[in-house]
Amino acid sequence: MSFLANNIQDFSDALASKAATPGGGGGCALVGALGAALGNMVGNLTVGKKTYAAVEGEIVKLMEEIEGLRKELLGLIDEDAVAFEPLSKAYSIPKDDPTRDETMESCLKIAADVPMRILRACCKVIDLQKGFAEKGSALAVSDAGCGVVFCKAAMQGAALNVLINTKSMKDRAFADGLNTEVKSLLDKYGKAADQVYDYVFGRME
Repeated sequence: MSFLANNIQDFSDALASKAATPGGGGGCALVGALGAALGNMVGNLTVGKKTYAAVEGEIVKLMEEIEGLRKELLGLIDEDAVAFEPLSKAYSIPKDDPTRDETMESCLKIAADVPMRILRACCKVIDLQKGFAEKGSALAVSDAGCGVVFCKAAMQGAALNVLINTKSMKDRAFADGLNTEVKSLLDKYGKAADQVYDYVFGRME
C-alpha cells in the first residue's frame, strides 16, 4: 500500500490508528517534504519579479535542489513503512528461537536507515531555506521561516526514530556510529534552523 496515494484525511486517520505504519518516521518525512515545499513557494513568488532579477539565477538553483529533496522526502514516507514492517514482525519471534537475535539485528538496522535518510535530507533543506529567507521575496519570507521550523521538527523526530532502533542493537560499534552522526547533525542544523527562524522573526518586528 502506498500512503502517497492517500489524501490528507486518510493519511491522518491511518497515522492516528493502531496500525504499525505509518508512524513517526512517515510523519516526519511528510513534514520535511512540506517544509521543502514552502521553500519552493518562496522561490516561485520571487522568480520573474524585477525587484529580484539580480538573484533570480540563485533562486532558480535553490528551487531545483529543494524540489529534489521534497520528492525524496515524499518517497521516504512509503520507504519507512516498508522498512519497519519486518521489525514489527521480528518482535513476535519467540525469545528461545536461535535465529531471533540475528533477525532482530538485521531488522533494526534496516528500520534505522530510513529515518536517518529523512534526517539528512531535512538538514539539506534547512541549508537551502537560508537562501530563500535571505534572498527571496520579502512578501513570502514568513513561509521560509515556517519551512525551516517544519524541517527542524522533522529532523528532531527522525532522530528519535533512529535512536529507538540503535538502542536495541547488539552491534554497538554500528549503533554508536549512527548515534554520533545523529547528535552531530542535530547540534549543527538545529542551530542553523534557529538562526534562519530568528532572522525571519526579526524581519517581522
